[in-house]
Amino acid sequence: MGIRIIKLPDVGEGVAEAELVEWHVAVGQSVLEDQILAAVMTDKATVEIPSPVAGTVVALAGEVGSTVAVGSELVRLEVPGEGDQEVAAAPREAKSPAAAPVPLAASPPQRMPSPAPERRAEPRPAPVLRATVGPPRPPGEKPLASPAVRRRALEAGVDLRQVRGNGPAGLITHDDLDAFLRGGVQPGPVRGRVANTHVDSIKVVGLRRRIAQRMAESKRRAAHFAYVEEVDVTELEELRAKLNGDKRADQPRLTLMPFLMQAVVRAVADFPEMNALYDDEADVIERYGGVHIGVATQTDAGLMVPVVRHCEALSLWEMAAEVQRLAQAAREGHANRNELSGSTITITSLGALGGIVSTPVINRPEVAIIGVNKEVVRPVWNERAFVPRTMMNLSSSFDHRVIDGYNAARFIQRIKGLIEAPATLFLEP
Repeated sequence: MGIRIIKLPDVGEGVAEAELVEWHVAVGQSVLEDQILAAVMTDKATVEIPSPVAGTVVALAGEVGSTVAVGSELVRLEVPGEGDQEVAAAPREAKSPAAAPVPLAASPPQRMPSPAPERRAEPRPAPVLRATVGPPRPPGEKPLASPAVRRRALEAGVDLRQVRGNGPAGLITHDDLDAFLRGGVQPGPVRGRVANTHVDSIKVVGLRRRIAQRMAESKRRAAHFAYVEEVDVTELEELRAKLNGDKRADQPRLTLMPFLMQAVVRAVADFPEMNALYDDEADVIERYGGVHIGVATQTDAGLMVPVVRHCEALSLWEMAAEVQRLAQAAREGHANRNELSGSTITITSLGALGGIVSTPVINRPEVAIIGVNKEVVRPVWNERAFVPRTMMNLSSSFDHRVIDGYNAARFIQRIKGLIEAPATLFLEP
């Protein structure tokens, strides 16, 4: 028998390292040739690493969430025949985002050596305290305590009826409360509530970690400028209901999204600086002729942004069908790398939970993002009387380094005009 070392292969596109998001094997497990060993995540996609040989796992490198450099040791296998060979497996792009990692039980064979744990100081014995816990007081009897003691007890979740007071006339002092807390007695209910001291520690790995890094980087590097405008969508909703009522069976149901996408396409023609990417390291702005709209989509794995490409060439129904297809693929984990990259401007919506105002984070290196808030029917003055209208806010963010506030406002006003007069969305430019 020999030892074979499997290294992290070159996963392409100049990536020098990857995050380990899932182990598919455990120490002591037998694996077959081409069996998946692990999944790693790069900035572009999740990649599965298969085993080039059959053998038994004797060591795994790193824990889930750690960063592994390309060419470094990933898995050590015991194989028949001679060992001492180092190989890199051919990577495979995973069909779906890595699932939440499941802790693997330790097996008898040794894992890679790790630093010895620090020695902890022996706990000191707790001091001997006088008994301060007494029987519950009769119903209606109020324990005697100062306002400061009562406030401390409330914050600590302690029912003062369970604390014996050793002050004058049974007054509960700070010393009595300290003794109660240090005596290992669980806090009792306060005003019918019980303090919950449970804490869950959840390691941020995989897509959630990548989202956190990208959002933090966007806020750090892009100078966010927010602009909010109110839009009357009454006529648009009437048109949408009419079109959905008359649609063919093979056509998708129209939501607000394709109408907004159509408005963005029209507005971008007048404000091409919005449909751009800013390379702030090279100080280069790339303005695109094609409008590739990212549609922020919430999935079980986290926020994804599938891209509807060349919206300028799509009809309203084609946009609706593509949004539906991509959103379903993202939620089911079937969206591929090309479908999740390449956007030039993004639309994000929280649907019915959209609130009144939001401040969306720019999908860097884009320079603009449009946020959709919830629709609300409320009275609006039309210069003669108050009438019910369906109103909605657009909360948008722009990169103030390259987009002036005046132009950002004009861009949103252009979208507002198109939405409030939806027939103009279908006129030839």
